[in-house]
Amino acid sequence: MSENDLDTARSIAGIRPKRRFGVGSTARTPFVELDRKSWATLAASTPLPLTDADVTRLSGLGERIDLDEVSEVYLPLSRLLNLYVKGKGALHHATQTFLSPLGPENSGVEAPTPFVIGVAGSVAVGKSTTARILRELLARWPDTPRVELVTTDGFLFPNAELARRGISDRKGFPESYNRRALLRFVSEVKSGVPVVRAPVYSHLTYDIVPGAEVVVRQPDVLIVEGLNVLQPARPRVDGRQGLAVSDFFDFTVYVDAKTKYIRQWYIDRFLSLRSGAFANPESYFHRYASLDDDAAVTLAGDIWSSINEPNLIENVLPTRGRASLVLTKAQHHRVKRMLLRKL
Repeated sequence: MSENDLDTARSIAGIRPKRRFGVGSTARTPFVELDRKSWATLAASTPLPLTDADVTRLSGLGERIDLDEVSEVYLPLSRLLNLYVKGKGALHHATQTFLSPLGPENSGVEAPTPFVIGVAGSVAVGKSTTARILRELLARWPDTPRVELVTTDGFLFPNAELARRGISDRKGFPESYNRRALLRFVSEVKSGVPVVRAPVYSHLTYDIVPGAEVVVRQPDVLIVEGLNVLQPARPRVDGRQGLAVSDFFDFTVYVDAKTKYIRQWYIDRFLSLRSGAFANPESYFHRYASLDDDAAVTLAGDIWSSINEPNLIENVLPTRGRASLVLTKAQHHRVKRMLLRKL
């Protein structure tokens, strides 16, 4: 992928990383840009409820995350989200007030629906860790004790269906997901349905687990994490515009980094998995466990170049400009910059 291609994709995404706007700049952009130091001060008086053991448990394979990262990046974000949840509650109350003359039987206003957060980004960029840490932090706020996390991996078509459609090598691309089922799931959560179920994906077998479900029962907050959660709606066959999953999100986070960094993180993770999950005889990737370093690096690089990078450039990166917040990581997985969408 050439630099021109990358710049084009970034431009489509609505953000040009090469243009730097400091705090207080008069340049007009859709985002407020903050460096890590400024961002960290926004929760300076907020106690950190997690321990070193918590962070180790929540970290993804190969990610270098510590209490400083949680305190300076994710704790301020949890405070911001807590304020957004309260703001949504005030809007709900305003709607109740507006509709109250119709009477409770006709107003259609019930209890507030869950606050839904979307977390997007490339394979290996660390979005799963971001989602897990946010779940832990948000559950410690008194306003949001019930926080659920669902990944869109569960809405991938089973391997047999991917093979039937001839898209087994397109796993992770938008067409490999049961988008109708995912849209229905998020729509039902946002509609206040008491019990909503999502399928479960196994990274060991690399397939949907038959009969397994995640059950969501009206949480205060639902986090939906996945590659393509910020994708816009597709035109329908009748020419009308349909709905997108992101239409039901109250806040969205895009975890960002330079493509060359993500590629290296993907390769490093692949190498680590040889002695981890790949070593399990039941693993779909068990055949890769015995590869030497050179062969593993070559294979991981080929998978990245043929599947993950094209998906990033074609489908994931162009959605970055739709996020409420962009967290940009430096080479060693540490977040260095935040872009917060203006309201």
